Amino acid sequence: MPAPIYLDYAATTPVDPRVAEVMMSHLTLEGNFANPASRSHFFGWQAEAAVEAARKQVASLLNADTREIVWTSGATEANNLALKGAAELYRSKHPVGGHIITSATEHKAVLDCVAWLEGRGFRATYIKPGRGGVVTRGMVSDAIETDTFLVSVMHVNNETGVINPVESIAALLQPKGIWFHVDAAQSAGKLPLDLEKMPISFVSVCAHKIYGPKGVGALFVRREPGLILPAQIHGGGHERGMRSGTLPTHQIAAMGRCFELANDLREEDTVRCSEFKARFLSELGSDGRVEVNGDVERCVPNILNLSFSGVDGQMLLSALPGLAVSSGSACTSASMAPSHVLKAMDLDDTLALSALRVSFGRYTTTEQVVTAARTLKQVLEKL
Repeated sequence: MPAPIYLDYAATTPVDPRVAEVMMSHLTLEGNFANPASRSHFFGWQAEAAVEAARKQVASLLNADTREIVWTSGATEANNLALKGAAELYRSKHPVGGHIITSATEHKAVLDCVAWLEGRGFRATYIKPGRGGVVTRGMVSDAIETDTFLVSVMHVNNETGVINPVESIAALLQPKGIWFHVDAAQSAGKLPLDLEKMPISFVSVCAHKIYGPKGVGALFVRREPGLILPAQIHGGGHERGMRSGTLPTHQIAAMGRCFELANDLREEDTVRCSEFKARFLSELGSDGRVEVNGDVERCVPNILNLSFSGVDGQMLLSALPGLAVSSGSACTSASMAPSHVLKAMDLDDTLALSALRVSFGRYTTTEQVVTAARTLKQVLEKL
């Protein structure tokens, strides 16, 4: 039986061995295991130094100040802290009103937050980007109301790989005094994100999308007067009062290392994934039933979303037992409903339900890409 092929890097990535080595060195008695908040002895000082070194590595990738990096348990928590914290901060100064703009193609970690805030008296507009999947500056501009205080648009869509023009949107919002949150879980380490030049208020990132461990992430919070987000997790005033909890030294040190590696290897990874995407489509051939979802000119090279006319996606997945791909976001993979992202892009239910996401990564090989594409092609012909 041939070895299974993993092409679901957009869901999560394996930990780079160089990252795992750093992580393991912060676990045992012989290593740097202490609580970084223990400031009364050498072990704690050593752990704190490791945390701050990692904070510098993350800040370096984003071209940010280390004081703008707040540790979280992942991008989901970072999204919650940004959106709920910003809403609470706004409400403390404006007891009435409050309008939020987001897109209907966001990750559930954003959409569910915004829906929760709607239940607490805020209003929201959900932009539908249409077939290309790109949320444009014009769409955001058209949605702005007199009391809009927050916009949340992801940098790279996790299902289609479409790139949103966040720099242009940020330039629109800054003069209006509207906070801008960007979920960059899929773009950090893959696309340039210069937060010294881009006037973005909040950016969510995590480690497990770029060859680090699960369960650790960060929120960039721009240093501006009065912009201190109310904590959503209370307990000890850690992270400048924005996020309490004992910091996991081993995970944070590993996140720092994977961000450092991503900085160094971004160009190499991009070239390889571009070649993989082109080869996969070439091997699949010009089958009239195959359609690429999303704007092909504004898309990261590591994600490919395909619909297959006349073929049920779940049936297709079950016919590919040795191929690890997905029918959408990992967070909604158990759902039988069509992807909310593809529906917001005006795909009908039949095409949305037939979609597969293929994503490549650092450990993908050309042989795997060719085998996967040819296997998919053979299964399509049978179905």
